[in-house]
Amino acid sequence: MAIGANLAHKILIIEDETDIRELLTYNLDLEGFDVVGAANGEEALQALKNESIQLVVLDLMLPDISGLEICRHIRRDSTLSRLPVIMLTAKGEEVDRIVGFELGADDYVTKPFNIREMILRVKAVLARSKATPVAGKALRRGPLSIDPELYEATVDGRQLSLTATEFRLLHYLADHPGHAQNRDDLLDVIWGEDKFVTPRTVDTYIRRLREKLGPAGDMIQTLRGVGYRFKKMSEE
Repeated sequence: MAIGANLAHKILIIEDETDIRELLTYNLDLEGFDVVGAANGEEALQALKNESIQLVVLDLMLPDISGLEICRHIRRDSTLSRLPVIMLTAKGEEVDRIVGFELGADDYVTKPFNIREMILRVKAVLARSKATPVAGKALRRGPLSIDPELYEATVDGRQLSLTATEFRLLHYLADHPGHAQNRDDLLDVIWGEDKFVTPRTVDTYIRRLREKLGPAGDMIQTLRGVGYRFKKMSEE
């Protein structure tokens, strides 16, 4: 482990190819991260259960449990649901990227990758996961309640399992009801200086939010050719 490593940033590398796992471990260790390796899905599930992981780099193609199933497990577990996930795969088709994001991946990297770019992506995702929503009192929008202090959102009393980025996006939209938000503006506000995300990322996150909100998802309105708008309630 690198001298002065920040133990608060423990990264789990789930990758069955030994060379790639060791390459990532070595370089992330040099950057001061505490790295845990897993060669298959079973090892990964044990590490997620026993270690205090802050970020997962997850290979999509594993020999036993698929990376998609691991991601589903993370997002369904209330103790892990906000854990950032970077998917790593040899597949480069757009459909794989979309499936990964829809399952809750925070970023997507294809093999072969540049190790410096990978490290930048890790740092960017960690920075987003630590960022807090806009300070302020709790919001109530119809059946939706959002409490930034508790980092909690509910619909009709049902708690939503949101990633850190999903929470910030929902909070921002709900805090500006009736205001049109174009994709580029949302990228600047929510993702900041992260140069690896695109306007298409916003669409994927909106789709995920609507699914999690259920019938209340229609509060997020699509403005064709513009972006999105949170519905203004009659009492506002």
